[in-house]
Amino acid sequence: MPKPSRPSIDSVTTIRDDGSRFFLHPADVRGFFSKHRRWTGLLLIAIYLSLPWIDIGDNPAVFLDVGGRRFHLFGLTLAFQDAWLLFFAITGLGFALFFVTSLLGRLWCGWACPQTVFLEHVYRPIERFIEGDAVQRRRLDASSWTKEKILKRTAKQIAFVTVSAVISHLFLAYYVSLAELWDMMHTAPKEHWGAFLFVFVFTGVNYFNFAWFREQLCIVICPYGRLQSALTDENTVVIGYDEQRGEPRGHVTDPEAGACIDCNRCVQVCPTGIDIRHGLQLECIGCSACIDACDEIMTKVKRPTGLIRYDSLNGLEGGETQWIRPRTIMYSILLLVGMAVAGWSISTVRPANMGVTRITGAPYIVSDEAVRNQYLVRIVNKRETVQSFSLEVIGAPAAFTLTGFTGMVEVGPLGEEVFPLVMQVPRSEYTGKFPLELVLHAGAEEFELRREIEFIGPDPKLLREDSP
Repeated sequence: MPKPSRPSIDSVTTIRDDGSRFFLHPADVRGFFSKHRRWTGLLLIAIYLSLPWIDIGDNPAVFLDVGGRRFHLFGLTLAFQDAWLLFFAITGLGFALFFVTSLLGRLWCGWACPQTVFLEHVYRPIERFIEGDAVQRRRLDASSWTKEKILKRTAKQIAFVTVSAVISHLFLAYYVSLAELWDMMHTAPKEHWGAFLFVFVFTGVNYFNFAWFREQLCIVICPYGRLQSALTDENTVVIGYDEQRGEPRGHVTDPEAGACIDCNRCVQVCPTGIDIRHGLQLECIGCSACIDACDEIMTKVKRPTGLIRYDSLNGLEGGETQWIRPRTIMYSILLLVGMAVAGWSISTVRPANMGVTRITGAPYIVSDEAVRNQYLVRIVNKRETVQSFSLEVIGAPAAFTLTGFTGMVEVGPLGEEVFPLVMQVPRSEYTGKFPLELVLHAGAEEFELRREIEFIGPDPKLLREDSP
């Protein structure tokens, strides 16, 4: 079997010269950054696992109730009509990512990306527990299919499928709630075939990704690595190799050699198989494993640590890192503006929504007595309790009459009701189209919703000519 070539910046390490896939087995590493990254990953996993279990206001902390067209986010309930707020959420995350990347490079990829978190803190530990360290795993790959290899590989795949299924079920719980998910799990798949198919497919995708595809997702599919060249500059803090101190490489006893002893430990621990000494590369996810590996070697050979470290390109060349620069100022302004607009937008969210649409068909109706407009008023109650509503019309002429939605109406908890609204003006009083404002008052609640509409009809001159 062809062996992988030495890592270079001209080709991807995981692809052999003959085009076949080389499966990486990163070596274990311990150190300051690895410990804190592990705790960060476990905390994020704990948050992912616990949010569906935490109730805030009689709903899970995060409950994206697509079926009921409700989105419950930490006590805030949004109706489907509030989906426009997603624009601010998505752009806000984008600006935040741009800002963090301009300062600290791919910190997100190495520390908080779900791909990295689940792979490094769930699937790889399972693999190490069953098959051993990196050397043992590579030896197992190269060995023939003995009873031991079959047992280990089977146990690993079963564990991977089980974990993938757990992740998929919990992901579904964000959309159907844990209680409904539990009921689904106790009934036949055909009773909830849509949810069953989703979990089955999502489990298969997770298993394929974390059991086989792995770092190829970051290298081939994820566009973030390719964007970093546009988001970073020479003052962005990234993981880099101090070439001035490390070169020329040589044996630890060579007085002419630099600090790097060319042990390749940084390559062995890299989850994407690169050599960080070649400089910043799109495959680097900023996981800091090479920093801990190099520091461990430097400590053993009694040399100062930091040969590979978090630093800017200016810092690695002996200069100073400029934190405040046009790029960071621009991203900061965009982020602050986005946060301000998002905060204002969220503050406008009310416990109910009202939509007014004209009934399909003729835009207006002319009878012998009056000009009539017909509407449908849709009310969405975002409360967990029954709400009472009344409607007020502002701007109507004296002879104006209203039928349909009059008096007080009730809408059930998290309910949605549609009420007809018929407005008419006597033919003799109609002088042309005019604006109206509908004000929806909510019982004892101290809020109101306003919508502007227009009462329309024929040309008043034509109307009088046709009068009986």
